[in-house]
Amino acid sequence: MSKTLKLLLDVLIGAAIPILVLKYGTAPLGTLNAYLTAAMIPVAWVLIDLLVITRRFNFITAFVGLTSLMRGALAFWYVDGLLFAVKDSASYVVSFLVFGVTALVGVPVTRAIALQGLGPDTPQREQQMNRLLDEPTVGRAMRKAGILIGVTNLAAGVVNFLINYRMVLAPFNTPAFNDQVANVNAITRFVLVLPDMIAIFFAFSMMYKAMYALLPADDGAGSAADEFWRLLARREESLAEGAAALAAGDVQSRAARQAREEFGLS
Repeated sequence: MSKTLKLLLDVLIGAAIPILVLKYGTAPLGTLNAYLTAAMIPVAWVLIDLLVITRRFNFITAFVGLTSLMRGALAFWYVDGLLFAVKDSASYVVSFLVFGVTALVGVPVTRAIALQGLGPDTPQREQQMNRLLDEPTVGRAMRKAGILIGVTNLAAGVVNFLINYRMVLAPFNTPAFNDQVANVNAITRFVLVLPDMIAIFFAFSMMYKAMYALLPADDGAGSAADEFWRLLARREESLAEGAAALAAGDVQSRAARQAREEFGLS
């Protein structure tokens, strides 16, 4: 499946269809059935994508899957007013905790995402990659990236809470409630995605710039992925040569010192 088609399906099934169900399915399905159906459609799509279509299991897909399951479970918490606004904003708080707080305490999940994104396919490449990620400048960039994504999600959660609190005023399990939730989702499910995408773009740009800054100059040969691993291998060779030269210099220095001591020159 192409990325364009996947994105269109994510928008259609994850946002557009649930809004239409709330707007136009309440009368034929019943208020509660329409609400639950609208909530379960995105959950079902994420699980189908994870288990059937992409079948790719890593931190990113696990996080998306668990967040979706959390949203589905919260759909059965029948509340309105303030508590509904809190419930609808819970996923943003989780994202803030996962990205922002882990970065603040020094174990950013962006490191795991970088490893999975670049996908080292041999133990040797994984070791090389870990040594690159252990560099202080890369570590700082990953912490900043995690904080950027986390804070953006926290801000989006605050906006989402305020919009829900001000617009979803009807009691739960009424047609007016479903209609108001649909109106809010038509705003939040599209508008609040944009700052998150922008934050992710800048966060990952920051991370990869820090990594490439420690690699030899790029000669532009081969694909981007192949070039990265080739440059990383060249970096490892340079580090090994530098370590060998340092070790040889240390041996010579110790030999010279021993000679001076034996001849009483020091």
